[in-house]
Amino acid sequence: MGEKPLKILACGDVEGNINAVFNRVRTVQKKSGQFDLLLCVGNFFGSSPEAQAEWQEYKSGAKKAPIHTYILGAASQETTRFFPSADGCELADNITYLGRRGVFSGASGLQIAYVSGREGRLDPTPAHCFSPEDLHQLVEPLINNNQFRGVDILLTSQWPRGVWQYANSPEVNTKLCGTSSISQLAYKLKPRYHFAAVEGVHYERRPYRNHVVLQENTQHVSRFIALATVNNPEKRKYLYAFNIIPMKSMESSELVKQPQDVTENPYRKMVGENTLSDPTVQEPASQFFFDLGKKQRGGGRGRKRPSDGDGQNQGQPWDPDRQSQRPPFDLDGPKQPRRPPQPSGPCWFCLASPQVEKHLVISIGTHCYLALAKGSLTPQHVLVLPIGHYQSVVELSSEVVKELDRYKMAVRTFYKSKGQRCVLFERNYHSQHLQIQAVPVPEDKCTTEDIKEAFMLQAQDQNMQLMEIPEHTDLEQIAPPGTPYFYVELDSGEKLFYRIQRNFPLQFGREVLASESVLNIPERADWRGCKQTPEEEESLSKQLRDDFQPYDFALED
Repeated sequence: MGEKPLKILACGDVEGNINAVFNRVRTVQKKSGQFDLLLCVGNFFGSSPEAQAEWQEYKSGAKKAPIHTYILGAASQETTRFFPSADGCELADNITYLGRRGVFSGASGLQIAYVSGREGRLDPTPAHCFSPEDLHQLVEPLINNNQFRGVDILLTSQWPRGVWQYANSPEVNTKLCGTSSISQLAYKLKPRYHFAAVEGVHYERRPYRNHVVLQENTQHVSRFIALATVNNPEKRKYLYAFNIIPMKSMESSELVKQPQDVTENPYRKMVGENTLSDPTVQEPASQFFFDLGKKQRGGGRGRKRPSDGDGQNQGQPWDPDRQSQRPPFDLDGPKQPRRPPQPSGPCWFCLASPQVEKHLVISIGTHCYLALAKGSLTPQHVLVLPIGHYQSVVELSSEVVKELDRYKMAVRTFYKSKGQRCVLFERNYHSQHLQIQAVPVPEDKCTTEDIKEAFMLQAQDQNMQLMEIPEHTDLEQIAPPGTPYFYVELDSGEKLFYRIQRNFPLQFGREVLASESVLNIPERADWRGCKQTPEEEESLSKQLRDDFQPYDFALED
């Protein structure tokens, strides 16, 4: 836009070292040119006789600050006497006290929100503290404006509690540092820059998001910077220089650009935002490899004892025909792993179910298993499923996720050994039990970019917008349990996501992979047109078991 950025300096606790900080500012300005503002957080004044004498020189006009300086109020009882009232005022030439709390708006449109002091825990609130009412009166007028997007800068003396979540760790005792009221303040005001002090250390957190990826419109990121005390013996950073164009003067596309190292919002869980969606409807079991109308056939690979809610007796071989004989709890045996949620009715994907067509099972781990897909797209099209009853990936316990990832890696390695790319997809819609479909695509058929483009174009043709998930974002961060979604993982590690609204085509994943631009077998897009006899399925499963055996970690555990 050509808007000239403001040059701003931020400083930590001055603690009466006023000459030192202004001398440092002069040095910086001599090297980098004139700055517009100096913002001071933490304790500006000191209580020693030397600090008071130093301040008197500026108050009397004998010395003048070399820059427009704005300071917060007292953060300790000893320095309250330097502030004539709770309202902001000029304390000396070029040195202004902002006030107890409020919003400072400059002629440029820069918006600075501020809260002086520490969190008050007494009633009445001491002069060097802020109260819940102070925060309420600061926040409400801002967020009730439907044009509000956030503030440019937030100044507080205390740190927000938990700011280090998802990020680099500060050199402080995190059990004692910060207060949750400042965390909530930062969460609501969405500052582009948030400065704090009083802990005596320098800490620059990685930038964090102010939106939920793929669920909310992209918003600007926030940066938290804590500054050390002026003239600290450890030489920790206490002065921070930056350029900023006021938010109101920026194009939206420029404002919301996301840096590569951006993280999730550290305060979201603390604030307790509820984003759960309604559960989805169940799908007929015959859509996948279990068929309720079929009588179970043959035996699985019963060499390993499953333990994730599968009902096996410890130390005995796996026998699917004895599942119903075990009591739900074994008081005399060792402590069992946490059981997954139990289905409300018959589930044709729980391995303990009598409806399972066990001849399709390829490998059984402790928490997950692998099976040939019924009506498979290719002879090596498999499903990765949890043994216990879970509806989607985002509901899995950590131990199940760990083994699920091992199976995914084993399948990728298996496909790669045969010159094939691995495409994984999950549809959490009209289903009651998690199934991850793994489909091999020969490398000489198409590139990963071709596969990605096929998904994107087909989604666009059906008025759906597949979104790419950022590299460091987990699925559970954008799809709370109960959220209907479609998810694709390519062999490059790229992940595509669509939050299902309504009328989602159940065969979408198959249709894309069967299309002419990928596998070029459009006649196999519908699994119902690919059924085989039980004998053909058993032969295909046996061949796949033998081929997969060198990659089957379950045989080694």
